[in-house]
Formats: sequence, structure tokens, C-alpha cells
Amino acid sequence: MRRAKTVLEVIQDRGRRGLPLEDVYRQLFNPDLYLRAYAKLYSNDGAMTKGTTPETVDDMSTRKIIAIIDLIRRESYVWTPTRRVYIEKKNSTKKRALGLPTWSDKVVQEVMRSILEAYYEPQFSPTSFGFRPNRGTHEALTAIQRVWTGTKWFIEGDIKGCFDNIDHEVLMSILSENIHDNRFLRLIGNLLKAGYLEEWRYNETLSGTPQGGVISPILSNIYLDRLDRYVRETLIPEYTQGNRRKVNNEYEALRQRIQHRREHGRHAEAEMLEKQLHTMPSLDPNDPTFRRLRYVRYADDFLLGFIGPNAEAEEIKAKLTEFIGQQLKLTLSPEKTLITHATDEAARFLGYEVSVQHNDARRKPDGAAHVKGYRNANGRIALRLPADALWARRKIYRKDGEASPIRARTADSDFTIVNQYGLEYQGVVNYYQLATNRFWLHKLYWDMETSLLKTLANKHKSSVQKMADKYKTVRMTPCGPMKCLEVVIEREGKKPLVARMGGIPLRHEKGAKIIDWEPLTYKRGRTELLQRLLADTCELCGSTENIKVHHIRKLADLNKPGNRPKTAWQITMAERRRKTLVVCHECHEAIHAGRPTRQKDSTTGEPCDVKASCTVRRGEDGKVPE
Repeated sequence: MRRAKTVLEVIQDRGRRGLPLEDVYRQLFNPDLYLRAYAKLYSNDGAMTKGTTPETVDDMSTRKIIAIIDLIRRESYVWTPTRRVYIEKKNSTKKRALGLPTWSDKVVQEVMRSILEAYYEPQFSPTSFGFRPNRGTHEALTAIQRVWTGTKWFIEGDIKGCFDNIDHEVLMSILSENIHDNRFLRLIGNLLKAGYLEEWRYNETLSGTPQGGVISPILSNIYLDRLDRYVRETLIPEYTQGNRRKVNNEYEALRQRIQHRREHGRHAEAEMLEKQLHTMPSLDPNDPTFRRLRYVRYADDFLLGFIGPNAEAEEIKAKLTEFIGQQLKLTLSPEKTLITHATDEAARFLGYEVSVQHNDARRKPDGAAHVKGYRNANGRIALRLPADALWARRKIYRKDGEASPIRARTADSDFTIVNQYGLEYQGVVNYYQLATNRFWLHKLYWDMETSLLKTLANKHKSSVQKMADKYKTVRMTPCGPMKCLEVVIEREGKKPLVARMGGIPLRHEKGAKIIDWEPLTYKRGRTELLQRLLADTCELCGSTENIKVHHIRKLADLNKPGNRPKTAWQITMAERRRKTLVVCHECHEAIHAGRPTRQKDSTTGEPCDVKASCTVRRGEDGKVPE
């Protein structure tokens, strides 16, 4: 049996060289791929969430993996319909449908996903950033900021209900071009048609990828890669002309007049003309022989930057609409697909406002006072925090026109309250690190800090000022000392626990690292959990029969107020700081039934029942004390 690392590297090499993927179905017989999938999924929040069956990550074992492989080997694995739930949609009153697969389906999907990712990742466009390793929103925005200088028009694109409307026939046709294995394709096709249960009523899935499924992001990227290729291979060559803009004749004529006046000693006139020169572009912004089209996509949202006339921008939009409708069987959202003038308005992409700067002021390099300044802002891309997005975030912590407490949090400890506010604030600050107006977030900080202090005052029946005096402190940052709220819990022999709200500089960050393409690296070693599982020994009683893994949602559940005194298995998990415990079938049944688990005899090492007379319970004379 080859290790998962070796299998995926071989598949990755075929994808990088553009070779078809053949006889891939037999790779689904490799247990190491399933162990790797389990190690990646078990810590997810949804691992303990039930689908249409009671099965969750709890009770995972090597026997279950062998049983799944046996079904796949006989081509009799049946996908279970997902359980459909609805979650709130951001900035909308509508809700988004989400499917919850069973645990076994998640594991099989993760194995298939890893194979597809290894093969297709080297082939994906460098302008695609969604659901890809080492890529994210900041990388997409940085690519725009660094390369799109001089853009005249933004073409915003949003595919309406993309993931729900992906055409199964088109997707299978795309997959079959490179994957020459009917058994593997049939398994994917059966997954797409598995259906879902809503209010315990079965519904067919006639289109779309299984949202909530592990494999959905890679399938959607494979599907939308057709759009990336169309833009890269057809639209960009068609709407890219010229190597450089022509010189602006008016600018050049004025520059020569300035030079002539300086040569004849008319310096005052030259200075006046030079101020006029600073307001003019040196190159012709309307050069009819110069065109540039650039493109970035993140999931189902994309943005194009175009240098050229508005009429051609309209042509590009029409061609995109036609291609997406005819080739991908999808529809562009009319209200979100817009053409925006780059210098007069701002496009919206990934929660940022994207616009082109214009500033005739000249800037000199640091430490070079004798050097003539230059206009470094004109034509450059500016990323800004939208005012409505900031206000929407502030409203969470405001009521009746002022910052207000969140009473639902008063039941938590001071440490938990401060930590929750701090993490929420830090998340917003980190996301808008590329915004040139990031300092606007001090308004959000004021609302959150006031809401936090009012929540603490409400909890302790005290005043805001007393809470501020108790928890306010100063933290040193790279930008100097900054005030913040801080709760510290000292621990003997360990580092103290610190919850902090604020103390984060709001300085604008320049950008993120751009990765064109780097081969995925697969770790050789197994995780600590897999090593414990493969040891095939119960960590409570030492048995080596029918070993499985017991999971809990979070360690905090072991310390809830009002819980019964901790049992042996709870003490073991708490001491190890692990949400998993490798146990035998008998101990696992005892845990779920609330019975005492078996223990290991300290002399023989054999498992024995707690109620039995184990050697460890006997006295020095060999008798059991009364």
C-alpha cells in the first residue's frame, strides 16, 4: 500500500504536465487516504453534526474505513441524501440553503476532493483565488492593487445562484475531458444526484453541487475554470493592444515651452507653467491604440479592469453574459453586474471599495530632498473600507442611537466577555488591513469598547467607569503604546491566560504575498491522533479489540457548572487537553451509557471491570481491603 503523500504527488505531477488521469478509481481503495481525510475533518465544527442519520465523527475506527473501502471496491457505495437547513445570508433577508452530509459521505468526499485538488490545482488560472490553498481574499485584492494601475472601467460580475444552478451535464463533460475512468466519474455523478431531505421529505437534486459537502468547492472551481480560460484565452488577447501609451502631445508641448523659458531666464513664467504641467498626464489617457483587460475571480464573484472606451466595456460585458449563459448554463445577476467608471465611482469586490486614485501632488523619495518629486498616486488602485459596511458592523453594538450592552453575554465570565469582543474586533481589523482608510475602524472600536464596558457593568451591577478602571491597561505595539482592555488569569507553572480588547494599530498594510503557482506539499508524518488510533490500544483499559475514537464537541463541556463529578475518561481527556479518546467498544458503550469504564490492571496490564477485584485494589497480603 502506497502512502497518501506518494499517491497525491504522482497525481499532481500528471496534472502539472497536462496528462489525463486514468485508473484513478482504484486509488479509493487506499486506507491511508481515508486516514488523511479523517485527520483533516475530525476537528471541524460540523464533524459532530448529524446528517440524515445519527452517524457523526464519534465512533470512528479503522474497521469503518475498511467497510467503506469494501463497498467502494464492489461499486455498491450509496450516497445518503443530505439534510437541508437554511442559514442567514449576509446583507440580505433571504436565507442560504446548506446541505449536511453524513460522516461517512464526508470522509469519502474528502478523499475524492484531495485527488481532484492534486490533479487540477496546477492547471487552474493564477487569477482564481477562491477555495484554493495558499490563496484568499487578501491575495486577490493585492493582485488588483499591484497590477491594475491606470484602469478606466470596472466590470463587476456576480453569477446568480451559482452553486445551486451548476449544470450536471456540463460539469460531467468537463470532468470527462481529463479523467478517463468511468467508475470514478460514475461515483461523482451519483453524488450529484443523491438528493436531500427537507422536513424529512425527499427531494431530487437536478442541478448544483452539494452545498455543505466537502467536495463542492473544488467541483465549482473546475466548473468556473472554463470562465477563467475564456477570459484569459479569448477576451484578454482581443482587448489588449499596444506596448505603451503614446506621449501626450499637449504635455510635451508645454514641457518644451517651460524649457525654452528657463533657457532665456524667464524663471517666473516657467514656474507658473510647471504648475499647470503638474495637472496634465504625461501619456495620452485616450490613446486609441492602447488597450488593457485584467481579470480576477473569487468563487462566483469576479472583477474585470479595462483600459479603453466605454463602448468596448459594454461589449465585454455582453460577451461574458453570452458565454456564461450558453456554455455554463448560468445567469449573471443584473443588479450586481455593473460597469463602473474607475475614477468617478468605486466598484465593490470582496467587501472592499475598489477605485482609481487621482492626486496631482508630488512626492519625493525619503531622504532625497534634492530629487525632483513625482506623482505616485495618479492611476493607482485604492482599496477602501465602505462606509455602509462599517455602519452595518457598528449597528450590532448600538441601540437607540448609542452603544449598548449585549445582555445575552452577561452570564459569561469577564474573561470570556472580553475575549469574545476582542476576537470580533480583531477579525474586522485583520480583514480590512489593506484599506487605505483603515483608521475609520476607531469608530467601531469606540462602539465595541463602550458596549463591552456596559455589558460588564450590567453583569456586576456597577458603573462603566469602575469597569474601565479595573481592566484598562497599556500595551506596547510596533506603533508605540496603545490603550486596551485586558483580563489576565494567572496559572501556576504555566503562562497566564490573556483576553484583550483593542491595542491593535490601525496602520494601512501594503499587501499580501502573491503566489502564482507552487506545488502543494504533502506531509510525510501522521498526526498524533492517527498514531494513537493505529496503535490499536484502548487508552483507558489497555484492550486491543475493536478500537475506535470517542469525540466530544469541546473541552469546555467537561467543566460545565452543575456537571456530575468527573469520571475516569473525562479526567483523562481534561489532563491531555484533547477532544478525542481512543477506546475499545466496551469502554465506548460505557461512556455513552454513563457507566464507569473498565480499567487496566497495574500488574497484568489486562483490562478489568471497575467492580471486579483487580490486582491494583488488593493490599500487600493479596487480600481486598474492606
